[in-house]
Amino acid sequence: MRERKEDIHSVGEFITEYTSHMMGCGIHTSRVIRSVKRIGESFGYVVKISAFHRSFILTLYDKDSHESVNEVVEITPLPISFEHNSELSALSWETYDKQLSLDALRCQYQKIISAPSIHPLFVLLLVSFANASFCRLFGGDWSSMGIVFSSTMVGFFLKQQLTTAGINHFIVFIISAFVASLCASTSVIFENITSEIALATSVLFLVPGVPLINGVIDIVEGHILTGFARLAQAALLIICLAIGLGFTILIVKDSLI
Repeated sequence: MRERKEDIHSVGEFITEYTSHMMGCGIHTSRVIRSVKRIGESFGYVVKISAFHRSFILTLYDKDSHESVNEVVEITPLPISFEHNSELSALSWETYDKQLSLDALRCQYQKIISAPSIHPLFVLLLVSFANASFCRLFGGDWSSMGIVFSSTMVGFFLKQQLTTAGINHFIVFIISAFVASLCASTSVIFENITSEIALATSVLFLVPGVPLINGVIDIVEGHILTGFARLAQAALLIICLAIGLGFTILIVKDSLI
């Protein structure tokens, strides 16, 4: 047990920031709640949290003094990060097992969230290879794979630039899907090439897999509102993807027949 409790307001301030970051970077709700409660328990406080898609309500309660802190915080959308997912969850266990002080916990937390991310060009290259592999998986030939690789590079690079510029993400998905599929439609000018597969797989890098998975997990684990909100968000992104691909098909449909 700790010799002295940390100030409840200071702990509440940290837990609020910690929760907001975890929810924002694409971690499913139950894992966030477990990690937050673990940190609260390590400092001798009871944590109650109600999570929603865009905000959460947090209560930190001291059983000894009956003092409590309540916060309603907006969740800031962040890039999806599996690294932050695992490291922030591990940090909650480290706090619980080693009884870290609040200052040490803050230091570790800042070190995690401020660590340099993977270079965007390296991500661009990996995503392009992955999408080309999907083309092969669905029966595309080597020529189609090359076309999908280059189309993905163009589409994903455009997505990165538009996202950095702060453009609405629905518009980003439509434009990226349209440009990537339009580049892939060049495959129709070649004979003996699986152009349909190249066109269909050129936009798979835009499929919102993490929101879909998290939405299902949330619903299964009882977080119905958050789960359906995430699924609805993913469905809208898929519709935007289909709109962008549809524009390309309208342009090249005669060549595909």
